[in-house]
Amino acid sequence: MRLWHIFVKSMREQARDIGVLFLTLIFAPLFVLLYWLWIPSGSTAYTVLVLDQDDGVQMADGSSWSAAAEAIQAIEGVTYADGKPLLVTRAVDGQDEGKAALKDRKGVVLITFSEDFSRSVQAVREGDQSTSVPIIFGGDLTNPYYPIAAILATGAVDGYIQQATGRQPLAQYIEQPLGASAARTEFEVYVPGLLVMGAILLIFQATMAITREVEAGTLRRLQITRMNAFELLGGMSATLALVGAAATILTFLTAQALGFRSQGPLWVAVLIGVVTTFSTIGIGLLMACFAKNVAQAFVIANFPLALLMFFSGAIFPIPRLTLFTVAGRGIALNDLLPPAHAVVALNKIFTLGAGLGEVLYELAALLLLSILYFAIGVWLFQRMHLRAE
Repeated sequence: MRLWHIFVKSMREQARDIGVLFLTLIFAPLFVLLYWLWIPSGSTAYTVLVLDQDDGVQMADGSSWSAAAEAIQAIEGVTYADGKPLLVTRAVDGQDEGKAALKDRKGVVLITFSEDFSRSVQAVREGDQSTSVPIIFGGDLTNPYYPIAAILATGAVDGYIQQATGRQPLAQYIEQPLGASAARTEFEVYVPGLLVMGAILLIFQATMAITREVEAGTLRRLQITRMNAFELLGGMSATLALVGAAATILTFLTAQALGFRSQGPLWVAVLIGVVTTFSTIGIGLLMACFAKNVAQAFVIANFPLALLMFFSGAIFPIPRLTLFTVAGRGIALNDLLPPAHAVVALNKIFTLGAGLGEVLYELAALLLLSILYFAIGVWLFQRMHLRAE
C-alpha cells in the first residue's frame, strides 16, 4: 500500500514539473525528426573528386574515344537499392586543387586518370596481356567516409575496365547482403541509436528524482511511516517506467510517420525499448545513493551516461572484450551495459526481420540487468539513507 502511495505522489510531482516531463517525452522523437530533416534524401552521397588527364584514343573513323569518361560514368552509376546516387563526381583541374578539396572535406576520395589510361585499356582489349591499367586514388585516411568511397569508386572503375577489356579477374566476388541491410536508408540506420539514446537519458530523471526527496527532507517524513527502500524506489520507478514507456512509444510512432520501416514486428522493438528504460532507471537509482543534492546528482549521473552511450555500441560500434563463455556464448565486458543488448536486438528486428524468439537472449539479459541494478540500488539506498540513526 505504501508503494502505491509513493507511486501516486511521484505521478503528481511529474505533473507539477510539466517542463521536465515534456522534455523527457519529446527528446528522442525530436531528434528523430531532426535527423529526418537533416538527411532529406535518406542516404549519403559520397563525393568523388576526379582528375581526368586522359589523352584519349583516336579511332579509325576519326572520332576520339575516352576510357576515362566512360569510367567516370561507371562511378556515377553506383546507386543505392532505391536508385538514389551513392557516389557523385566532381572534376578538379589539378592535384593541388584536388588535395585542397580533400583537406576541406569537399570530397572524400581523389581518383586520377593518367594520360595513357585510354591507351592502356585499348591495349588490353586488343589482347596485350603485358599491359596493366593504372588506377590512381587517394584521400584523407582519417576521414571515416574514405574507405567506403574509395572501395566503391575503385570497384566501379575496376568493373568498367573488366567490361571494356573483356578480361575477367582470377576471383569473382559476389556480395550477398544480410537481411534488408542493403536497402536501409541512412535515416533508418540512425533511428535505433536514437531510440536507445532516448532511453539512456532517463538516467537523469531517475537520479535526480530520488535525490530531490533526500534534499527536500521529504525522506525523513516518509520514514515515520516505516517505509522501506523497496517501497520508495519501487513506487518512483513505476512512475519513471510509465514516462519511459510513453517516450519510447512516441519515438517509434514519430519514426514510423517519417518513413521508418521495420523488417520485424514493431511491437517486439517497442518491448525492447521499454525494458531498456527499466534498466536505465535501475542504474539511475543506484547513482542516487551517492548524491546528497540535485546538483550533485546531475554531475554523478553524467558518468554512467557516458559509459552507456559510448561503450555500449549505441553511438558507434566498439570491439567486444570477452571475459568468459557460458553455453558457447561469449560474455563480454560490454554486456554489463544494458543498451549493448538493446542495440543488438533492435538491429536484428529492424534490419534482419527477427521476431520475439530470436531476441529472447537480449530481452532476458535486459530484464536480468534491470533486476540486478534495481536490487543493488535498493540495498545501498536502505543502508545509506534509510538506516535508523
